[in-house]
Amino acid sequence: MWRRALTLSQSKASQSWRVIATRGATSGSGKYSPSTSASTSAAAAVDSLLLRSLKDHYLEVSKLNPPPKVSPPSPFTIIKGALDSNGPVLRRTYGNEEISIYVMRLVNIIRGEGYDPEDDDGINQLFLHVDVSKPEQESSLHFLCGLYPDAIGIHSVSMRPKLETLADVVADTVPSRYNGPVFEDRHEGIKDALHTFLQERGVNESLFPFLQAWLYVKDHRNLLRWFKSVGTFINERKPVDA
Repeated sequence: MWRRALTLSQSKASQSWRVIATRGATSGSGKYSPSTSASTSAAAAVDSLLLRSLKDHYLEVSKLNPPPKVSPPSPFTIIKGALDSNGPVLRRTYGNEEISIYVMRLVNIIRGEGYDPEDDDGINQLFLHVDVSKPEQESSLHFLCGLYPDAIGIHSVSMRPKLETLADVVADTVPSRYNGPVFEDRHEGIKDALHTFLQERGVNESLFPFLQAWLYVKDHRNLLRWFKSVGTFINERKPVDA
């Protein structure tokens, strides 16, 4: 629903711009009149239409009911301020280890013909970064995983510098060092042991309900923030130069 509201807002703003531009580009005989007053009037009309559209959709999105509140599985705890940052979402300790969970979307699905937004049940695939660190170690054991409602799959395992934000995760994907063997090419015994390693630390499909709801809430906040920031930018208008 939030994504549909954003798409609708952008579409209406684009249509309004085309209407105003067409009207402002002609005068009387249909020839272009490059007057300052006409340009200023056209710009003000476009801004007004866009601001009205942004406000309408801001109000629409703000009335959406949030998903049911879900708590993370024990002993994971939510990191304070995670909704407003790109850092880890969950954290726990396991012996002398600290385990941090970062999450993002696994894929952006390209909708083709026949797609019905009402059938969009939400985020059913998540992209999980699991960082296992020890206080005496400069590097951490990093798992890149796909998380689903009923399963978790490991894509890669590597030793990396300790992470702070998702920006660190993205920056460290550049192959400047050896990041370990291709996971799918490893012996089944090694793959099973690594899956068990995560399971023992509580990293499994039980994380999915909370992380899915958490991403919904983060999307909602980001969309409202986007409407407000764009509206503030457009509203701070200066006269258009001739």
